[in-house]
Amino acid sequence: MTLAQPVILAEMPSLSKLYVNAAAQAARRRLLGTHDSAVLPAESHEVRGVRVGVENLTAYQHLIGETASDVLPAGFIHAIAFPLAMSVLNRDDFPLPLLGMIHLRNSVQQRSPLVFTDVLDMTARVENLRGHRSGTQVDVVAEVRPGGSGEVYWRGVSTYLSKGVFLPGIDKPTAVPPRADFQPPDPTALWHLGVDTGRAYAAVSGDFNPIHLSVLSAKALGMRRSIAHGMYLASRALADVGPARGDSFTWDVEFEAPVFLPSRVALEIATEHSGSGSWKHSRFVAWSPRSGRRHFSGTVAAL
Repeated sequence: MTLAQPVILAEMPSLSKLYVNAAAQAARRRLLGTHDSAVLPAESHEVRGVRVGVENLTAYQHLIGETASDVLPAGFIHAIAFPLAMSVLNRDDFPLPLLGMIHLRNSVQQRSPLVFTDVLDMTARVENLRGHRSGTQVDVVAEVRPGGSGEVYWRGVSTYLSKGVFLPGIDKPTAVPPRADFQPPDPTALWHLGVDTGRAYAAVSGDFNPIHLSVLSAKALGMRRSIAHGMYLASRALADVGPARGDSFTWDVEFEAPVFLPSRVALEIATEHSGSGSWKHSRFVAWSPRSGRRHFSGTVAAL
C-alpha cells in the first residue's frame, strides 16, 4: 500500500474524546449495518513539537519501577504516542470497530535514547490487515523522532484483534500451530496488583479505557472485572529487566490471558550474557500463581 501525504494534526488527540467518538461510531454501525470494506486508510497521522512534562515522566517512572532518569522509558514513549495511534483507528474509513479491540502483541525498537527535554515529532499508521482464527487483526505502527530530525529513534508495532469481525476477502489462517504446554518456572518476582492498578496507570498514561478503571465500568463493556493495562504489565517487566539492557534494544511481548484486578502475578526473568560477560538478552514470562495460566511473555535483546 502506498501511503498518501500524512494528516498533520495541530495537537495530540484527546483519548477521552476518541473513546466517546468510538462509542458513537459503534452505534452508527449497529444502526446502519456492519462495515464491509477491507481497505485500510492510506494516510498516516502526524503530530509535531510534542513536549514531555517532567512531572508526568517522574510519576510514570515511580509507578512502573523504572530508575529515575532524564531518559524516556520505552513504555512511556508508547503511552505518549498512543493517542495518535488511536486516532488512526478512530477514522470513519478504518474498517474495524475501535471499541473492544484486543491487544495481542507489541514489538518495540528503541534505537537511540530520547530525553525529556527533546521536542518530539510522531507519526502513526495502520498496515497488514489480515485474518485471525477469531476475527481480523491489524498492525498499528508508531514512530518517534527528535524534532527536525529525519531519524527514527523509537518504533513500535502494536497488533490488535477485532474479535468476531470477519471482513470480505480476508481469509482466516488455515492452520494454527498449537501452543506448547506451559509449566510455571520458579518466579523471580511476585507482583501484588490492587483494584486501583488500572486507575493508577491511566493517570500517568492518559488511557482511561473503561475496562481498566472499575468493576462497574468494566462490566458495562462485558468484562467480569476490571483488567490491568497490557502495556502497564509489559512496561513493568521491562523495568524489572533493569538498566543492563542499555540505551538501544528490542522489546517484544505477546499477551495471552488478561490480568483481572485485584490479582497476584508471578514473573520469571531469565538473562543470557555473551562470551565476554556483557548482557545479551532477557526472557520474561508472567502467570497466575493461583491457576498457573500464562498472562504474557516476551524478550528484551541488545540492538
